[in-house]
Amino acid sequence: MANETPKGGRFLVNGEPTDNRLALASKGALRAVFKAHGKMAHSAYPELGDSAIHKLVRVMDRLLALELPETEGVGPSTLNIGLIQGGHAPNVIADTAESQVLVRLVGDSAPIRAAILEAAAGLADVDFTLEIPFVRLRSIAGLPTMIAKFTTDIPKLSNWGEPLLLGPGSIHVAHTPHEKLAKRELLEAVEVYIKVAKQLLASSDIRAHGTFIQENS
Repeated sequence: MANETPKGGRFLVNGEPTDNRLALASKGALRAVFKAHGKMAHSAYPELGDSAIHKLVRVMDRLLALELPETEGVGPSTLNIGLIQGGHAPNVIADTAESQVLVRLVGDSAPIRAAILEAAAGLADVDFTLEIPFVRLRSIAGLPTMIAKFTTDIPKLSNWGEPLLLGPGSIHVAHTPHEKLAKRELLEAVEVYIKVAKQLLASSDIRAHGTFIQENS
């Protein structure tokens, strides 16, 4: 892992797309996999089977009705049902069904975990397969700011120095066929990075340590 081989920098700049604005916080992520089990049967005789899909749909409906926490200045947690699969055919009662859900965290995950387990109780098994915590980040005078509603690798790079989240491009086109980065945005980022480096190096605590910025590309 990269966190086991830090380069000795005092700061880490994560270059995720923030439209060249400095992120004051980044939402975390909690991924959950739901697996429901039932009994296969001919759909003309549903009393002979037990639909795993019907169980899973009930769980997903409960999840969509959850009141998720909100943090002032950051916004609410959000939930996305990203994948659903299961069954064999429209005329067959499904004996298995699975879904994957991702929650964007704005604080402690414990209450959300508890709510998810309660929603699935008696209907589906739950496996929490990923958790990246919500993080707050420093500001720098004179730089425009934003709140990153997405998640980054920053919590996984704790040994690389104090993190900053700042980069060219828009997250709105990420993971789409239209993902791109304009040359203008890249050149603007160079100027912003220089400004950040100068301000950090000019601060008294940095001069005292004689450290440098480690940029993550």
